[in-house]
Amino acid sequence: MQMATVKIDFSEITGRIKPMHAVNNPPTVPCDTDGLYAKIKEANIPYARLHDTGGYFGGARYVDVANIFPDFDADEDDPASYDFAFTDSLLAAMGNIGLRPFYRLGCTIENHHGIRAYRIYPPADPHKWARICAHIILHYNEGWAGGFHYGIEYWEIWNEPDNQPAPEDNPMWRGTQEEFFALYDITANDLKGRFPGLRIGGYASCGFSGLADRDSPRAQYWLEFFHNFLGHIAAKGAPLDFFSWHSYSEVKHIAGCAVYVREQLDRYGFRRTQSIFNEWNPRGNLNRGTALDAANVAAVMCAMQKLPVDMCMYYDGQVHSSYCGLFSADHRCVFKAYYAFKAFGALYALGNEARSDTDDEDLYVCAAAGAGRRAALMVNASNEKKEVLLDVPNSIMACLATDEMHEWESIGINKHGAVVLPPHAVWMIDFD
Repeated sequence: MQMATVKIDFSEITGRIKPMHAVNNPPTVPCDTDGLYAKIKEANIPYARLHDTGGYFGGARYVDVANIFPDFDADEDDPASYDFAFTDSLLAAMGNIGLRPFYRLGCTIENHHGIRAYRIYPPADPHKWARICAHIILHYNEGWAGGFHYGIEYWEIWNEPDNQPAPEDNPMWRGTQEEFFALYDITANDLKGRFPGLRIGGYASCGFSGLADRDSPRAQYWLEFFHNFLGHIAAKGAPLDFFSWHSYSEVKHIAGCAVYVREQLDRYGFRRTQSIFNEWNPRGNLNRGTALDAANVAAVMCAMQKLPVDMCMYYDGQVHSSYCGLFSADHRCVFKAYYAFKAFGALYALGNEARSDTDDEDLYVCAAAGAGRRAALMVNASNEKKEVLLDVPNSIMACLATDEMHEWESIGINKHGAVVLPPHAVWMIDFD
């Protein structure tokens, strides 16, 4: 077994710990009958993106523009045209635990659109659609129509309009590229003009598998759409406060995509645009409940902290979703991957990232300091155990381990030399 080294220097602060542990959706809607909202708070999860909220067709009640404004021919200035009830309840429950919304303006994916498509067509009047979105913001941020003052910062225009090259095959956008670009241009300009302090962006790209898969027409279309979108809005001068994108690949591919997105945003002149990775789940739902899944999730968080990404949002936090790796729908308890979120949430609370490095490509580490405490998350993402020399000056150590044998359990570790990480280990180490 070859020795690996992890070096941590708490005297060198490299920046802030970023929200790499946000999610899509709280665990249940609209009420917390199983105590799972408390688990979200315990893990210090900062944001929940509201997309596919409530399941197919947005539960027919939540978040989606067509759920809130069901009759497109109605008067968009009349509060009676809107149905905010269920989304009000959801946002109130989130507010009770300090979970901030990242609001997707658009529709839920229609996976069975081949039978019939309902809400994924381009709006008949994109200017009116933009005004409806503005009224949703007014309701939740400025108290309009008996509303609230939540101060929701992020407003995302649509989701995966690039899902398939042919509109008739696309479960998210039954229109052309040009029709989407026009909708984005109109909506982003209208919302940014009305609410200059908010972050307006999109478009929740399917991702960048085309960088590796040159033979997939669908993956190549995602790249084409991306460059055409950036070229269009750069020429039009449309606002893009953040660009959002997705991947369900393993960590090393995701890391390459993160660098590529930042490079391309800068190349098109969007140097101040945030890169938000707001759908991800390594290996999808294949390994739920396992230490392997926990290690894959923790590895992505640690890797993205060191790359030019501003926020990550795991898909999905809803207990009924087959992509939810945090909670068991059968037993309403946590899976092992939950502890990856809890560990990163502890680093996020400390605030300051400290210098950390490793010489092993299957080891991931992230260290933080603040409020008189020093801690690190160390991950073995391989199938083999690793002997690791912890090079951390002047330290005593305590460890909470999640791996094949443990679930957030305190274990004894060698305080003067090497430790042995089992396969798929997620270790939270306290140095004070």
